[in-house]
Amino acid sequence: MTQDLAPSVRPAAASPSETGGWWRSAVIYQVYVRSFADSDGDGIGDLRGIRDRLPYLAELGVDAVWLTPFYASPQADGGYDVADYRAVDPLFGELSDADDLVREAHRLGLRVIVDIVPNHTSDQHAWFRAALADREGGPARERYHFRPGRGAAGELPPNDWESVFGGPAWTRTARADGTPGEWYLHLFAPEQPDLNWENQEVREEFESVLRFWLDLGVDGFRIDVAHGMVKAAGLPDIGLSEQAKLIGAQVLPFFDQDGVHEIHRAWRRLLDSYPGERVGVAEAWAPTPERLALYVRPDELHQAFNFQFLTCDWEAAAMRTVIDESLAATRSVGAPTTWVLSNHDVVRHTTRYGGGERGLARARAAALLMLALPGSAYVYQGEELGLPEVVDLPDEVRQDPAFFRGDGQDGTRDGCRVPIPWSGETAPYGFGPGGSWLPQPEQWAELSVAAQSGDPRSTLELYRSALALRHELPGLGDGEMTWLEAPEGVLAFSRPGLVCTLNTRGEEVGMPVPGRPVLATAALEFTGGTVRIPVDSCVWWAV
Repeated sequence: MTQDLAPSVRPAAASPSETGGWWRSAVIYQVYVRSFADSDGDGIGDLRGIRDRLPYLAELGVDAVWLTPFYASPQADGGYDVADYRAVDPLFGELSDADDLVREAHRLGLRVIVDIVPNHTSDQHAWFRAALADREGGPARERYHFRPGRGAAGELPPNDWESVFGGPAWTRTARADGTPGEWYLHLFAPEQPDLNWENQEVREEFESVLRFWLDLGVDGFRIDVAHGMVKAAGLPDIGLSEQAKLIGAQVLPFFDQDGVHEIHRAWRRLLDSYPGERVGVAEAWAPTPERLALYVRPDELHQAFNFQFLTCDWEAAAMRTVIDESLAATRSVGAPTTWVLSNHDVVRHTTRYGGGERGLARARAAALLMLALPGSAYVYQGEELGLPEVVDLPDEVRQDPAFFRGDGQDGTRDGCRVPIPWSGETAPYGFGPGGSWLPQPEQWAELSVAAQSGDPRSTLELYRSALALRHELPGLGDGEMTWLEAPEGVLAFSRPGLVCTLNTRGEEVGMPVPGRPVLATAALEFTGGTVRIPVDSCVWWAV
């Protein structure tokens, strides 16, 4: 017999995990503010647009929303160059819109996490403008990393560090008389000067910024470049080129220095001083799961993104290794593991897994795998629609700063940031009353929320069903799992009351029926007590 499992349940209201803090089992939905929903017709998403679409997220069944930066910014790097941490950029609305969004989210049972960018500011920040106006060695420059150059006339950068976006990590300033002056450090774009976290003013300022948003009611922070901030004493040379490829592979003198943990401990104390279980989430690249676990020790942050899972190949043995190492590392410090497949900085996993029908099948299967694993999961906007990467954007619309520089990141981040489709047959597909800041593909009409809603075979309904079951089944979320015997190329594990099977092989696989099927990414064929699990598919079984 052939069975295609349709969704039969809808999400329950979000609630804290019975095993501890709400974040230990939460599914958190990432909103890239520019590309989610536009309320005013300028083609750029905004806070009012998000607020109006919150009922969609509540129905989807997520527990929290993470917003990318919406602060006042020249937008040299999509808002990750902050000019004022206490103001909303006019592109996205006003401070009252942020307040309204948080209140409406809470009314719907959703928590709100906002980005904080502590490694660097915008070059338009009042502090950096004051630093440029100050004398060399002056107090305003102590908040950043200013250094004299090397060479006979200081014409060479102070060390060999490279920007993540490509090119040197240093830019030379000019003195008031026009002559070349000191250099300043920027591990990202030149418009993003790195702060000096050895400076007490910097630490006090960010404590004040965190309090500002906690007082407004946000439920926590996703900490951008949480592995940054602290630099090795003396700013030593690395001696290697293509340093962006080393991030997450080894400890660098500008990333994953032990001193960052003192900062995170201070922030944890601040978060714990507020009611309502406020959380800190580390965007941290570390060379091993064990070093990543240091960021989520009991007195540090609550979660850290699991990039090893995101970058894992579609291969059962490799996936099992990453899962085992991730769980072992976080359990060693009593923290939950997080799982993530896509975000605003990487190629969407539908495309990474091969694109087309194969990529979509694998993406759907990976979603069920992720949502069945112990811990917390992150969903990037549009992955619940099965959106692919947009790989054919014309050069003239690109805005990723890495696209315009060499030897750094690949410069393809715009392709995952194209505004998502909501409804209609033509662009901008209900994104807003105007156009969209990046062009949307013609094929996206069939991938819109409206087109997929109610279709039992759609990716959207698959996510809705999986998230509803995650709320209803007590064995999902945080807790234990046990690997089960399975054919080569198949992952099988049990959670209390549930078995998950994933087939990564290039052919269907027969195995004994492990229980009652409750959700599958493809049609199943049963013969007696045997089930044929299709290629690139995942099944949840009630036991």
